[in-house]
Amino acid sequence: MLDSFNDRWALVTGASSGIGAEFAARLAGRGMHLVLAARRADRMNELAESLETKHGTKCHIVAIDLSTSDAGAKLIDEINKLGVDIELLINNAGVGLIGEVSTTDPIDIQQMLKLNVNTLTDLSYRVLPGMLERGHGAIINVSSVAAFQPVAYMGAYAASKSYVLHLSEALWAESRSRGVTVLALCPGVTETEFFDVAGAPGWLKKHSSQTPAKVVRKALTALEKRRQFVVTNWKDYIMTILVRLATRRTAVNESKRYFRPGRKANSNQPAATPESDEPKNS
Repeated sequence: MLDSFNDRWALVTGASSGIGAEFAARLAGRGMHLVLAARRADRMNELAESLETKHGTKCHIVAIDLSTSDAGAKLIDEINKLGVDIELLINNAGVGLIGEVSTTDPIDIQQMLKLNVNTLTDLSYRVLPGMLERGHGAIINVSSVAAFQPVAYMGAYAASKSYVLHLSEALWAESRSRGVTVLALCPGVTETEFFDVAGAPGWLKKHSSQTPAKVVRKALTALEKRRQFVVTNWKDYIMTILVRLATRRTAVNESKRYFRPGRKANSNQPAATPESDEPKNS
């Protein structure tokens, strides 16, 4: 599958840093041309210049707030103006919120859900039909290990990632016989800006993490195998199994100690995914 990406186009959301930027670099190295979408145009321009110099990749920058209700339509309109077909969609843009319900702004929750759920779904349903008609293509939707359980103090975030996992698996089942793969990417703690933005600054200094390079490498390997989902760290994968064996009451109660505001988080925390370049107050 990956061999067919040469000289084709990929759309990467949340492309200005972290996992999104790493996807852009890896795909450019495989000969793909890129549409990069995020809010921070300066970072994307710098990335595009580097990739064009190193790989001869064509890069089209779309500076856009992906948490707005019409973001998906606007982004696809920009791509249609280019006159290209998207062979690979990387739905990476997402954001998290950590905190107690009583101190969380409902507007921030709505913005998060628009980005994590609405825009991802909109782009998937706008791009996938063309892939199915052509008989080839792929989508990688960035979910999280948080998708496998409810997580106290970040309940809406975990629920949004569970939605992404279930949607992706359903689309995988519908599409696999028609030459198209939809993969749910479920990383654990990753070296990005996620925790600083989500409300847990300093988290990465206290806990083990994986690099964006490892996450993307695992994702592309899973895509090549046409898998429906991938957890990028074996310890996190074991945790997803243990959660299924535990009672639901036990699983959610155990999650309370990981992100309880004002308390030191447990170093074995399994259930948050830093994948976004999108600040919570976008």
